[in-house]
Amino acid sequence: MGELVCDVAVIGAGTAGLAAYRAATEAGAHAVLIERGPGGTTCARVGCMPSKLLIAAATAAHAARNTDLFGIRVREVAVDGPAVLARLRAERDRFVGSVLEGQDDLPEDARIRGSARFVDARTLAVGEGLRIRFRAAIIATGSSPIVPGPLRGLGDRLLTTDTLFEMPDLPDSLAILGAGAVGIEIAQAMARLGVAVTVIDAGDTIAGLSELHLTRQAAGIFGAEMNLNLGATLVSAEPEGDGVRLDWIDRQGYGQVTRAAMVLAATGRAPNLDDLDLPAAGLRLGADGVPNFDHSTQVCTGAPILIAGDADAWRPVLHEASRQGRIAGTNAAALAAGRPVQAVAPWTRLAMVFTHPQAAAIGAPYDPGADNCVIGAMDFSDQGRARVEGHNQGGLRFWADRDGRLLGGEMLGPAVEHLAHLLTYAVADGLTARDVIERPIYHPTVEEALTTALTDMTRTKNQC
Repeated sequence: MGELVCDVAVIGAGTAGLAAYRAATEAGAHAVLIERGPGGTTCARVGCMPSKLLIAAATAAHAARNTDLFGIRVREVAVDGPAVLARLRAERDRFVGSVLEGQDDLPEDARIRGSARFVDARTLAVGEGLRIRFRAAIIATGSSPIVPGPLRGLGDRLLTTDTLFEMPDLPDSLAILGAGAVGIEIAQAMARLGVAVTVIDAGDTIAGLSELHLTRQAAGIFGAEMNLNLGATLVSAEPEGDGVRLDWIDRQGYGQVTRAAMVLAATGRAPNLDDLDLPAAGLRLGADGVPNFDHSTQVCTGAPILIAGDADAWRPVLHEASRQGRIAGTNAAALAAGRPVQAVAPWTRLAMVFTHPQAAAIGAPYDPGADNCVIGAMDFSDQGRARVEGHNQGGLRFWADRDGRLLGGEMLGPAVEHLAHLLTYAVADGLTARDVIERPIYHPTVEEALTTALTDMTRTKNQC
């Protein structure tokens, strides 16, 4: 058996792993990067980029069908499913290629192919032929789709985000389990491309929103384009004919049946940790099987091992994974050299859903029982620029402490991917509602909605 000695061993060559490797080497450590899979990052291969390509096609189809508002008549809109998916895969492959090209500058002897597992707190085994002795290691193994038990016997009629984009054509009908960010994005896109969509979710929230008024609006808006069922429980799923039969219980307790060509499991992703033999490394694991770790340093409790990206199940989005990777790489190099690690304050939370209208959650979660909290609200139905564009659906809800310092908010509406960044910066900078109101916003823009909601907050002092 061969043996290799290094300062830092990084397990996983996705977004977090690549950032960690580069940060460790920039800090002067001798690092190696271990990868067992195809590489290319979850975002580029099966996540944010291919899903946005599907959404872009759906948006084009929807816009073409809805021009009457502007006095424009479009006689017929035809969706070419194979062409939609062919473009998606071509662009997806280009994004993946760009990521892989970025790995070409890595030294060949620093890139190791194979599956890694811990032998002890200082040693990894890669396959059967290599042992790596390290001073610090970083777990950046990413995540995989969760498939609920009732769906596991469906064979190739079951889709996950790892397989969805490989379909040669769009199905006639699709059942989706899960109304979170991924589920509702795919559901709306498929519906706008002509697929009959049914969504089943056991919860009462949708698109990552928790504020009651926005959740209700979202359910009404998205429910107009698909068969949306919240508070529903899946009982069983089985192949039937050329498709699938789902038996489920609705919110009122009545049994229901859905038949569809295929089913998409959109119930989240689980960290890829099972094959690592974490107990052998002496790590302390939480009830979910994820190592206990310090969110400000990425250092795990119990060993000189750090964790970053989707593997830590904390904030599974690309910008967080990249930042966590950089922090982990820098601190792993410090551990390897016997230097103290650096604590870095976590970023302000920012999560987005790219439906239409878009949704976002920023900063502190909504807490309707908070004592020291005021809320500001606005509705897009009569917002000037939104009405001009015909996108006047949804609203904003922001919350602040009694002194007006912004704590967070949720959004459902047009241009939310831009509005959310502005609120995120305000929260991160500790600004008050009055601070933001006094800054210039051009007219007529959707950004004026921010001023409306913040002005409401300063005038009404409504409690959360």
